[in-house]
Amino acid sequence: MTTKRHDAPDAPGLAAIAADLAPTGVLRASINLGNPVLAQGTPEAPAGITVDLAHEIGRRLGLPVETLCFDAARKSFEAMADGRADLCFLAVDPAREKEVAFTAPYVVIEGVYAVPRDSALATVEDVDAPGVRIGVKQGSAYDLHLTRTLAHATVVRGAEGVDTFRTLDLEAGAGIRQPMAAYVAAHPGVRLIDGRFMEIRQAVGTTKDRAPETVAHLRSLVEELKRNGFVADALRRSGQDPALLAP
Repeated sequence: MTTKRHDAPDAPGLAAIAADLAPTGVLRASINLGNPVLAQGTPEAPAGITVDLAHEIGRRLGLPVETLCFDAARKSFEAMADGRADLCFLAVDPAREKEVAFTAPYVVIEGVYAVPRDSALATVEDVDAPGVRIGVKQGSAYDLHLTRTLAHATVVRGAEGVDTFRTLDLEAGAGIRQPMAAYVAAHPGVRLIDGRFMEIRQAVGTTKDRAPETVAHLRSLVEELKRNGFVADALRRSGQDPALLAP
């Protein structure tokens, strides 16, 4: 957990938004260190696009920023739902939208499958078949998506999708393209299936009981930061592909 202070905002409207978004006087940002595309480092010294976004939002509102770090999206979401955090950085999903007001996405990443190299599964469509078990990280965006959309295959949840896939000798593992590609590169007996089973739209969120002006401010600010190069630059600084920038 880290806290950084920013100067007070000039406009009275921003002061009201700051008070609504951060009623404790500190902007508490829930950071998912379990997604290496979005955040890296340690809870004591987190880095990455989500950390940069949290501090820029705090800077614009003159709020000190406290980063609350978790190792899974599920835990990051729970911190928002429980009132321990004011901001989250999560994939947009209908299950989450019941409690979270999201901006448009700032980054779009892909959900992909890994399978044993000698597997007969060749396409994304092949994976949704009777008898196919897919390892996923519990509570992740792809867990929610696959649970909702699979017709025949079975989701098997664990702390890490690839670990569940490997230790239980499952037919497939699901995850984010970048770490899945790194896993496959380190394990010659595994390959990625071509294509993606979903687009994962990463957005900024806050609870739905915030004032409309607060949510509108966050949505407008995210679009500004996409247009002015802030998001692409933050991705580049953290070693990620700036082409992940959402349109």
